[in-house]
Amino acid sequence: MTGEVAVVTGGGTGIGAAVVRVLAARGVRCVVNYASSREAAEALAAEVGNGAIAVRADVVDDGQCRALAQAAVEAFGRIDYLVNNAGKTKFAAHEDLEALDAEDFIDIYRLNLIGAFQMIRACAPAMREGPHSAVVNVASVAGVHGIGSSVAYAASKGALITMTKSLARVLAPRIRMNAVAPSYVGTGWFANRLGEEGLKALNERIAASVPMAMAATAEDIAGPIAMLLDPASRVITGEVIELDAGAHLDVGLSRRPGKEI
Repeated sequence: MTGEVAVVTGGGTGIGAAVVRVLAARGVRCVVNYASSREAAEALAAEVGNGAIAVRADVVDDGQCRALAQAAVEAFGRIDYLVNNAGKTKFAAHEDLEALDAEDFIDIYRLNLIGAFQMIRACAPAMREGPHSAVVNVASVAGVHGIGSSVAYAASKGALITMTKSLARVLAPRIRMNAVAPSYVGTGWFANRLGEEGLKALNERIAASVPMAMAATAEDIAGPIAMLLDPASRVITGEVIELDAGAHLDVGLSRRPGKEI
């Protein structure tokens, strides 16, 4: 993958930052997108080197998506890979039908689904020129099983999975399109919210509840994303891989609270 170019949305922190590090280690030149985490994104670009650049763009805005793609092309002359990682949620109990309103749904869909579509559309012209271009959309097990932080979040990730399959069909054979569906991932977001002791307790609870007896890190998610982008995976398109340490093997999954997903 040496010399190829990847655009990673929400690339300054969490899973996105882990993806940038893994790809850069494979020789990929990365465009680290951020909307608000400027310092983290610029520090990461400097850390991984290899010409990596940090570019601000709010992918909710189509014009900024197109400008981000153009910045990648101007900097490197090509786009080979796109990782749609930027996303958001609102915590709300699924059984509380008054907890969300229409604006909550629209706000979450704008970023989690429409933003991903706009980035694919913006990058597609350049990606069609490459020999083995690929997109990975970061969905969630929430979108597979109807669980997670809120109904709106689960619905948005379910729609992202459906869009992955639709676009895999129409963008073939020039662009492959896959998705990953992580379960709980112990990123810095949880540490900031719960504190180190709270995060440790949560990780232990998660590990005790899944067959692989582990709580995933951002690096655990970045590896499979890099695998799906790799030209060695050229026969894989339209797939959704659950990254949940085997939790989907448990028929009781749908009865778990799942609010950490």
